[in-house]
Amino acid sequence: MNIKRRDFLKVVAGSSLLLASGDVAFARTAKKLPPSAVGILYDATVCIGCKACQNACKQYNEMPAEHTAPEQIWDDPVDLSGKTLNIIKAYKNGTGATKDAEINGYSFVKRHCMHCIDPSCVSACPVTALDKKSDNGVVTYNKNACIGCRYCQIACPYNIPRFEWDDPFPQIRKCQLCDHRYKEGKFSACCEFCPTGASIFGKVIDLLAEAKKRLTLKPGDYYHYPVAHVTSRETSYRPVSIYLNHVYGEKEGGGTQYLLLSGVPFAKLGLPVLSEDSAANRSETLQHTLYYGLIAPITFLGGLMYAVYRNTRKEHEDKGDKL
Repeated sequence: MNIKRRDFLKVVAGSSLLLASGDVAFARTAKKLPPSAVGILYDATVCIGCKACQNACKQYNEMPAEHTAPEQIWDDPVDLSGKTLNIIKAYKNGTGATKDAEINGYSFVKRHCMHCIDPSCVSACPVTALDKKSDNGVVTYNKNACIGCRYCQIACPYNIPRFEWDDPFPQIRKCQLCDHRYKEGKFSACCEFCPTGASIFGKVIDLLAEAKKRLTLKPGDYYHYPVAHVTSRETSYRPVSIYLNHVYGEKEGGGTQYLLLSGVPFAKLGLPVLSEDSAANRSETLQHTLYYGLIAPITFLGGLMYAVYRNTRKEHEDKGDKL
């Protein structure tokens, strides 16, 4: 007994029409930034590429050195990995003569977890090994809950979570914004030890206000850039560069708690171009719509059973049998 392709498509179409009705669709509410959320503002125009943040991250998160050069003398990772949670990468074009210029210039960029407001990794994790804290919004990882499925790696639009391929008891590794240091009254090591104020820590609402303030500054004028923390009295007094009129992370993918400023297009720095809607919101809305009250599976199964019955009846009628 064979089910005709036309009958099968009718079943699929019938299920789709039912799901399209307003009574069935279930849109998941987009998540909002917690009022006391903390994060980081990174200003590529202030970064000198010294990698002090990268070294501090290794030290205060007890991460091993990663050797890529044949000499294997110093820590020299080329990308995020199971051993590197935070990395400074470089962009260069043409002669690379002018800092923060897209043409014949260069720029640095600091890559680590974005701590999304509506994180796809948390949405995709089937065992809540990844969780977004309700108080400060930090996306944390619980190694004891992780089953190693790596769905978080597939779901993350920023390609951040990394897997320990060379460990017999592997974990997912990602920046947790030095969450373990907060109880000591400290904050992210990458910000604390940045000498120029390229990376500063603080409440996201304060960081966003600081970022937007910088976009109003006149190139060439001098500005007191806060060092380490957005509320710090210690500053780095330096000339203002030309900024792109955009705060990356303010709206991308539903927003993030890691905000970036740059003079070079963010896509050139390796950051994805995303819509303002989070992938987690879209995927969960689709899932909830499809499985709301089990309507889709039941409808599809019922239609499939009817198609089977119809084809079976026709076969028997052709043979002269009675049902």
